[in-house]
Amino acid sequence: MLLKSSFTPLFIAIPTKHKLPNLSLPTVSKSFTQQCPPTVRQNATLNTTSLLLLHKLPPTSAYVHLPFCRKRCHYCDFPIIALGSSSSTLNKNNDDPRISNYVETLCREIKATNLNSSNNPPLKTVFFGGGTPSLVPPRLISSVLDALSSKFGMCGNAEISMEMDPGTFDAVAMKQLMNLGVNRVSLGVQAFQHELLKACGRAHGVHEVYEAVEIVKSCGVENWSVDLISSLPHQTPSMWEESLQLTVRAQPTHVSVYDLQVEQDTKFGVLYSPGEFPLPSENQSAEFYRTASRTLRDAGYDHYEISSYSKSGYRCKHNTTYWKNKPFYAFGLGSASYIGGVRFSRPRRLKEYMDYVQNLENGVVKCTGDGIIDSKDLATDVVMLSLRTADGLDMKYFREAFGDSLMFSICEVYRSHVESGHIICLDEQGRNVSANEFISLLSDEKVGYIRLSDPDGFLLSNELISLAFGAIAP
Repeated sequence: MLLKSSFTPLFIAIPTKHKLPNLSLPTVSKSFTQQCPPTVRQNATLNTTSLLLLHKLPPTSAYVHLPFCRKRCHYCDFPIIALGSSSSTLNKNNDDPRISNYVETLCREIKATNLNSSNNPPLKTVFFGGGTPSLVPPRLISSVLDALSSKFGMCGNAEISMEMDPGTFDAVAMKQLMNLGVNRVSLGVQAFQHELLKACGRAHGVHEVYEAVEIVKSCGVENWSVDLISSLPHQTPSMWEESLQLTVRAQPTHVSVYDLQVEQDTKFGVLYSPGEFPLPSENQSAEFYRTASRTLRDAGYDHYEISSYSKSGYRCKHNTTYWKNKPFYAFGLGSASYIGGVRFSRPRRLKEYMDYVQNLENGVVKCTGDGIIDSKDLATDVVMLSLRTADGLDMKYFREAFGDSLMFSICEVYRSHVESGHIICLDEQGRNVSANEFISLLSDEKVGYIRLSDPDGFLLSNELISLAFGAIAP
């Protein structure tokens, strides 16, 4: 699961589990090869007008929401359909009609999607999120991939990711998915302690975790991630350190670490208040984050995004679409897309979603458009998403897109945080710039990037990004 944000006006559109963060801590919340459009940073000469046009180019990524779970976890507020604790794709010859009917509707949505041009580039990434996508039989996954390929085309080396929970797949299903093109697995482990998994309402135990890891590795999945949650009820520092060490021992190529977000309409929202026992205090949660950063970086993982760590060459390409604020398709219950400058959410209830698909087929609704993007809104998008990443904010690009005045306003409010070390500045050669040099080098256009320090800058990201928002739209 990904992240939820207190900055909701601009960012309600990250699809379903792929929500943006509570920025004070990362929180719990995936035919023909053609030349795809250049990224923002590849085109450093963009002015604001051309930047706005860039965000209206056709997407090359698609998120697909498969909402089925065996049961609802105690922290989950995502749009799901609970099938029952005994539900599994294992040893089943017949499809659950709830799943097959949904997949049929999903494929109808894909086929009815409006295209803005006749020359759309093929998909470079597909992410199956949920829910628990591994509860969907591979033959139905094949139907979705066929629909996507027929509608948009698929790059030959496309990254196709799937969220999979322990206990919901075996080696046979894993091999079938790989034969369909699934080449990246996000394994929802969450914790390595049985008591924590039980307290969260997870449908799997620790034994299933080890089984799932063995299946993924024995089947030869090269690119796979482990998802962990910190700040769980009754979770101790030693439990968290154990989960991290066991994750490192399993040798995934990617690790995602999320801090628990207590949502109002969940079982945890009824039982607990953030910061009060048995949940950890804010300071304890911060220590969990520091421990994760230190442990995983020491083990050779690059902390490339506020909640994401990867071995060299294994950053999640699909999620990078979000962090670079590039357009993307989304399909399925509660998902949200960003196409033609428009952020568009689907209904979260099944009946309303099915009605939406029918209306889409009848031409009553459109999921693309020529929305007008305000330059200040776009600037806040760029700052917020860039500062989530270790690469940071490209100052040359930002200056050319939005002008000197806006850039200097942001840098002025950041001066004291450069001095405190929470914001790191780099010149064009990648050399650290001192606080004393910061403003003068900006005037000479020699500051290349600014980024948040790891981990303490990331821990203050809510405050630091709020300062930028205030400078952009005082």
